[in-house]
Amino acid sequence: MEQSASGPLRVAVIGAGPSGFYATESLLKSREDVSIDILDRLPTPFGLVRYGVAPDHQKLKSVTKLYDRTASDPRVRFLGNVEVGRDLTLEELSRHYHAVVFAYGAPNDRRLGIPGEYLEGSHSATTFVAWYNGHPDYTDWDLSLDDVTTAVVVGVGNVAVDVTRILAKTVEELAESDIADHALAVLARSGVRDVVVLGRRGPAEAKFTTKELRELGELPGVDIVIEPGALDVLPESLAAIEGDQIAKKNLEVLREFSERPAESRARRIHLRFLASPVEIVADASGERVAGVVLERNRLDVRADGSLAAVGTGELETIPAQLVLRSVGYRGAALTGVPFDERHGVIPNEAGRVLEEVGGERVPGWYVAGWIKRGPTGLIGTNKADAIETVACLLEDDLPTPIDARPEAVDEILAEKGIDVVSYDQWSRIDRAELAAGVEAGRVRVKIVSLADLLAAAVRDDDEVKFPRSRE
Repeated sequence: MEQSASGPLRVAVIGAGPSGFYATESLLKSREDVSIDILDRLPTPFGLVRYGVAPDHQKLKSVTKLYDRTASDPRVRFLGNVEVGRDLTLEELSRHYHAVVFAYGAPNDRRLGIPGEYLEGSHSATTFVAWYNGHPDYTDWDLSLDDVTTAVVVGVGNVAVDVTRILAKTVEELAESDIADHALAVLARSGVRDVVVLGRRGPAEAKFTTKELRELGELPGVDIVIEPGALDVLPESLAAIEGDQIAKKNLEVLREFSERPAESRARRIHLRFLASPVEIVADASGERVAGVVLERNRLDVRADGSLAAVGTGELETIPAQLVLRSVGYRGAALTGVPFDERHGVIPNEAGRVLEEVGGERVPGWYVAGWIKRGPTGLIGTNKADAIETVACLLEDDLPTPIDARPEAVDEILAEKGIDVVSYDQWSRIDRAELAAGVEAGRVRVKIVSLADLLAAAVRDDDEVKFPRSRE
C-alpha cells in the first residue's frame, strides 16, 4: 500500500494485551511511516499478562519489558481508559485511521449448562483469576472462603491448574507476589483443605502443560491424590498422543504423583479424570452450593478415530462449597463489528474482518489474537498470529481517512471529557505500585480500583506514593 499523501499510515489497535502489542511491533518493523494508537478501556496496558497470568508466575510477566520497548517508540501512543463504542465510535475510528486492528481478546467465560450453575458459590475461573489479579471490574466482587472446605475446579487446562495452585498455597507463599491485597486477605482466612480437579476425558487428553502440572506436586504441605486405575490409559489414547511430547510427559508426572505415599498433609489436590459434573446441589437454603453430582465417563472411539467422553450413568455426589468452572474463554461481540456467535470470534480470513462467515471483507478492518482464532495457545502464540494479520493489512488498498491527524482523535476525546491515560502516565502507576511493593517486601502492590488508578496516573512521583483507599 502506498503512503497516504497526508502523512503516515494511521492504525488503531483496539486492545493493549499481547496480541495488540505484537501487531504494533510487526507494524513498526514493517514500515517507517506509520503512526499507531493502542486503545484500551482500562488505564493499564498488558491485558492478560497483568490480569490473567498467575501472581506467583512472575517470570511469565517479564514479557512486558518487550511491550514497554514497543510502547516507547515515538510512532506509538497508548490511549488508556478509552472504550471503543462508548468514547470513540466505529464511525470516528474510520474517519481518523486508515486501518483498525481489533485485538481485545476473549473476555467472557464458557458455561457448563447444568442445573445449579447459578447458585451462590458457583463461579467462573475467569472471574476468580481477574479478582485475585486486581482487575478493576472485580475489585468489589464478594467472595468468602471462610466456610469452604472443599472446592471443585472443572477443567484440566492451565487456568484450572493456576486456580488450584492459588487455592492450595499458603498465604505466606503468596504474600511476596503481586496478588491483590483483597484476595490475600480472603485467602488468609480460607478454610479450603481439598481441591478436586475434574477432567471429563482421560489423563492423556488433559490440556495442561507439564511445567504447570509439575508445580502442583512441588507445593509444600499438599498431597496429590489420584484414584487407583485412573492412569490405565486406553491404547487408542496412547496412539493419539504418539507425537505429543507434552501429553507423554504429563502421564509420566501423573504416574510419579500416584506412586507417592500419602502423608496426611494439611491440604490435598484430587486429580480426577473421566468425570463430568451433571448438577450442582444446593444447601438447605436452596441458595448456596453444597455439593456436585458427578457422572463417570468412558472414552469411545469415533468413526474418524477421535476420542469422545460418554457418560456411563454411574453417579456420585461429592460435598463442596465452591465450584470454579474453567472450561474455556469466549470472545465478546462489539456493537457494530461482525461476530460469529458459534465460535465466539470476529469472522475473518487470515486476519481480514469479514461481514459474516464466508462473506465479503470489511475494508480497513483487521483482527488479531484470541478474538481472531479463539482462546488457544500461549502468550507467544499471538506473535505469529499478529504478523499474519499485519502482512494482510500492508498488502491491501486501505480507505483514506477524512482527518488522519493524531490531534483529531485527541480533540474528540477531550470534547467528551475522557480522562485519557498516556503511556507516561501508566509509568507513574507502575512506579507507584513498585514503590509500594518495596515498602511491603513484595514484587509490587497493585492499585486495583479505577478511581485510584486514574489518580495515580496524574500524581507526581514525589507525592504520596500509593492511594490508601484500598484499605
